[in-house]
Amino acid sequence: MNAYQSLCKSLFKDFDADHIKYSESLRNYTYTRLGGDADVLISPTTVDEVAAVVKRAAEHSIPLTMMGYGSNMIVRDGGIRGITLSLQHLNSIRIDGHSLTAQGGAAIIDVSRRALAESLTGLEFACGIPGSVGGALYMNAGAYGGQMSDVVESAVVVTPEGDIVTLQSEELLLGYRTSVFMGRPYIILEVTMKLELGHPAEIKAKMDELTHARESKQPLEYPSCGSVFKRPEGYFAGKLIQDCGLQGTRIGGAEVSRKHSGFIVNVDNATAQDYLNLIALIQETVSRKFNVNLETEVIVIGEDLVVQENK
Repeated sequence: MNAYQSLCKSLFKDFDADHIKYSESLRNYTYTRLGGDADVLISPTTVDEVAAVVKRAAEHSIPLTMMGYGSNMIVRDGGIRGITLSLQHLNSIRIDGHSLTAQGGAAIIDVSRRALAESLTGLEFACGIPGSVGGALYMNAGAYGGQMSDVVESAVVVTPEGDIVTLQSEELLLGYRTSVFMGRPYIILEVTMKLELGHPAEIKAKMDELTHARESKQPLEYPSCGSVFKRPEGYFAGKLIQDCGLQGTRIGGAEVSRKHSGFIVNVDNATAQDYLNLIALIQETVSRKFNVNLETEVIVIGEDLVVQENK
């Protein structure tokens, strides 16, 4: 047990022991099915507990890493030091007229389905996005012509000091795969979205159409971190990668998808380093051939695995 783990043992005695795990493998918490261990994984069940974790971590200089559903994320093989925070238990969804408010740990797919059930339109684009509401807002997730910034009205967050505040949409600085959260370590507790009343049959038809498009074009049969690269202005990342002849290229257990070259899939017990090496190869090749810089969309967290040599 390292120093962070020992400290957390004493700091969080008032928490339910079932919601605190030590040396927890993060492979089962990411869509890529890779990554090292979290020193301490805490899954609060209330907003007050989230605030307490943030405040105590700050007071005792414990590193704090927020982790959503791990869908557009790579956790390095060395794992995450300090506390990894999961909001999986904070997943409620409520409706007030044409407004929908979802907690940060709710699945954005479930939120889109709830909107459908309430005959609310505006979240059809999210019906196939595999992530949490907090993660979707963090990177202003989008697909098929829609994105979070189209519907978000406000967000309730925990500041690094443990205070709970509300940010209006203009304060969120939402842009293409970016937000204020990338520069400020806020924890997203809940998000309110302004939707419109629609026709259930039309909403469902649109969701079915987008689901079919996703299933036919994306390599859902393998673990992956979703779309790896942002769309460079004037180009499509997948097309550039394909034109470089990289489709099917493999490093270790990671492979450029043969179905959609904008995806890297885990075909054979890949490591995070396999993924990162393949990403670097793609960036270098595309830059050399087309003079285009491919910027990653996927979030990389954690530390590299340190292998000690036998003496």
